[in-house]
Amino acid sequence: MQRSEPSSKPGILSQNRRFKERKLRLRWLLAFSSLPLFGIFTAFGIAPQTSVQDINIHTVVENIELPETIAPLVQVDAQNSSFWQADQIRRDDTLASLLSRLNITNDDAIEFLKRNPDARALATQLRPGRSIQAQTNQDGQLLKLQYQTDNNSTLHVELTANGYEAHVAETVMETHSVLKSAEIKSSLFGATDEAGIPDAIAIQLAEIFSSDIDFHSDLRRGDRFVVVYEASYWNGELARTGQVLAAEFINNGKTYRAVRYRTPEGQVSYYTPEGKSLHKSFLRSPLEFSRISSGFSLGRFHPILQKMRAHKGVDYAAPIGTRVKASADAVVDFVGVKNGYGNVVVLRHQNGISTVYGHLSRFATGLHRGSKVSQGDIIAYVGMTGLATGPHLHYEFLLNGQHRDPLTVALPNAVPIAPKYKADFIANSSKLVAQLQLLIRSNLASLE
Repeated sequence: MQRSEPSSKPGILSQNRRFKERKLRLRWLLAFSSLPLFGIFTAFGIAPQTSVQDINIHTVVENIELPETIAPLVQVDAQNSSFWQADQIRRDDTLASLLSRLNITNDDAIEFLKRNPDARALATQLRPGRSIQAQTNQDGQLLKLQYQTDNNSTLHVELTANGYEAHVAETVMETHSVLKSAEIKSSLFGATDEAGIPDAIAIQLAEIFSSDIDFHSDLRRGDRFVVVYEASYWNGELARTGQVLAAEFINNGKTYRAVRYRTPEGQVSYYTPEGKSLHKSFLRSPLEFSRISSGFSLGRFHPILQKMRAHKGVDYAAPIGTRVKASADAVVDFVGVKNGYGNVVVLRHQNGISTVYGHLSRFATGLHRGSKVSQGDIIAYVGMTGLATGPHLHYEFLLNGQHRDPLTVALPNAVPIAPKYKADFIANSSKLVAQLQLLIRSNLASLE
């Protein structure tokens, strides 16, 4: 009888079993790892407007010859090439530094600019901020030059067959209406700087709305405004800023609007779109911008006299030399030195009102008792004369000899638009209001 032997050993069987298990686990692992790929394939497959049919791809090789006109552009003739360079006069500029920055190096041009009667304006009237443009070749030879000598004149210098020639001509400006908007985050100037609005426009806005908004204390974070103003451009660059044409200012949730109107006689003022004058008979503040360092009080500790004393006015802290404006039309009642006021101006207005401006450094040229001044005229400059611990303006408002708080006293309204101009005013103001609305709608659309 034959004895059968086992076909494999027990160890070999267990190894085969483990191998099969590992192989099965590997298959499941491969299956799970393939799921993202199937998901991606599905995602692509269900994308709308996607064709799933096979696309035949053909490779096309074509020789393209460059046109002959391109070749000369590669070989630039250095003798005939020229460059325009635009710059602005800097505060510390001299003629030499300016010409060096403009890459003008040929001696005959430099001598011409120094000696020619018309061209010498470039050396004698270097005003910071003025625009200048020069065309030179690669050797630094001046070909053309244009310099804005003032707001109305431009110096032209050109190299001709007979040498350099110069003449002064009227500046040709392009005037456009500029629409801008901004939001108050810290201050009016901070908002206008961020929006690229010139400082001159910021000052005009403060003056236009000064009767309704105290720009020293009333501004709130989140206040917004839109403005339309004129700007003049010379050779594509901003040359000067004009007047505010229309504006809307939202202060603490309340909306104020202003439009500019010039009467046929040439008088200019700002009104609401309905024709109500925005200017009160008196300015709320006689300074353009400052901060209030001491308010109206019937009992204040005087820092110099060291005792309680009524402070019947408002102190505006400002640097020495800051311009002081007449708060309304008036006749000068006093100019000179008076006790603790130091240098002081007293103005007499209509209806028993007078205003006092104290601690001044100096008076406006020609100002004397009996002089007539208009609202906004410069009458003096901030100082610290008399009993003053620092530079500031002391401002008082008196009604029939009785002191009133300049910040809270009710100011009378100015005269509204005359009836004979009403139709013309409405026609002009409606166009300006439409521009404001266009800018406001575009801002709202950008926020949505």
